[in-house]
Amino acid sequence: MNTKIIWGFGMTVVVIILAVAAVWTYNWHLGRTAPSLPDIATEVVGTTSPEDVMIAVEHEDETEMVLSRETAIAYVAGGCFWCTESDFQKLQGVSNAVSGYMGGSSDGPSYNEVVQGNTGHREMVKIEYDPNQISYRRLVLELLRETDPTDSGGSFYDRGYQYTSAIYYQTEEEKKIAEEVISEVEALKIFDKPIATSIELASTFWIAEKYHQDFSKDNSLRYSYYRKGSGRDAYIESIWGSGEYDYLFSEEPTKEVIQAAPAEENVLVKSVSPWEEYQKPSDAELLRTLTPLQYQITQKNGTERPFQNEYWDNHEEGIYVDVVSGEPLFSSTEKFDSGTGWPSFLRPIDLDFVTEHDDYKLIIRRTEIRSTYADSHLGHIILDGPESNNFIRYCMNSASLRFVPKDDLEKEGLGEYLSFFE
Repeated sequence: MNTKIIWGFGMTVVVIILAVAAVWTYNWHLGRTAPSLPDIATEVVGTTSPEDVMIAVEHEDETEMVLSRETAIAYVAGGCFWCTESDFQKLQGVSNAVSGYMGGSSDGPSYNEVVQGNTGHREMVKIEYDPNQISYRRLVLELLRETDPTDSGGSFYDRGYQYTSAIYYQTEEEKKIAEEVISEVEALKIFDKPIATSIELASTFWIAEKYHQDFSKDNSLRYSYYRKGSGRDAYIESIWGSGEYDYLFSEEPTKEVIQAAPAEENVLVKSVSPWEEYQKPSDAELLRTLTPLQYQITQKNGTERPFQNEYWDNHEEGIYVDVVSGEPLFSSTEKFDSGTGWPSFLRPIDLDFVTEHDDYKLIIRRTEIRSTYADSHLGHIILDGPESNNFIRYCMNSASLRFVPKDDLEKEGLGEYLSFFE
């Protein structure tokens, strides 16, 4: 009898687990393949007549109409709409931000269609805001602050037209404001490259699948390591972190304030990474210089055996660099014993030296880590790390790395990283 009870209980647990997995898989599938719905508020004028604005909050299975005399609408694209939506939701005066698509030639595009870059749509966000609390000018400035507006080929490691930045205006007044703001920021030489953000007339706004709405709130862990790994926050901090240009975001800065902006000779000139000129060797050269294991892992996305690799148990102080290019990747100060048999790190030395990619080779989604300049396969992000690190563990292959001891850093041109060990 006891055996039957235990068996029955076990089967119940299995059924529950399978049911939960099926629901999750179905929702994930819809989030990538379900067609988007048109927003019937797309044609509403955004800033000229807020007293007449009708907000339409439309989802896949319900439509709620709310009449508001204090709400206007703006449309912007800033790369990954998970990040853009989250950034604008935090602003005082913004009541809602909705992820969606705009600008393409087909109706009802799905996420999968848009991210493939074949429809002409961008990932973008509809912003509902109170113009008495926050101006359209401020929203445009926030877009320039929360992305890399100089990137004409995508947004951080999300590449392609579908991830480029844009301002979709609804009125000539909005267009004028957008042009003036970009001109002001260009004149200040805040960025070391021209602003590439496009200014285009708004068209139909297609609401993205439910899976993508409020993603940062409903999937906070995944969003956290996605955003951190993308390099977005590190880039924003490098440009705006000093607070030198905070005056731009006052409502509204006067001509005197703008004229008091830092003179051109006082503008910080950001250094260019020496790796920008790096040229990856030919495949024939890599076959000649790498060991068979190094080539298999870095170039063919292989995985070495746990506990049978060079650095899993290395405790010496130093820096781990890409075995192909030598670009610095990880510090021993961020290495920890994960018990898995592979070198494991809390974080890279600099997010600019690694890129993240979706990997479905094992059916479930994993996040592959590659080096930025050599494009070597390094390993994966695994969510079994320390809780204090949001469970993030960079699980790397020793064969993708070369260890440079602390005493050799200066000799190998890596002296700047000696400060890690002080």
